[in-house]
Amino acid sequence: MFLQHKISRDLVEILNLQQLYDPCQNKIVGRSHSGEEMQDPQSFIKSEMIFPSGECLPLCWLDPNYRFKTT
Repeated sequence: MFLQHKISRDLVEILNLQQLYDPCQNKIVGRSHSGEEMQDPQSFIKSEMIFPSGECLPLCWLDPNYRFKTT
């Protein structure tokens, strides 16, 4: 899965989707896709990531205290 880093605007290939979905993890390991050579994996702060379309990540991926509210 690819996400975009808000600060650098680079596309980042997420290497461990379990970290992405886990709201208790505030960092994820990914590989930046900027430049022609394959970059080394590095750690990214999850709250600094967005979908390539510009949408924010779901709160249930970011907030360990998130509760789905029904009305």
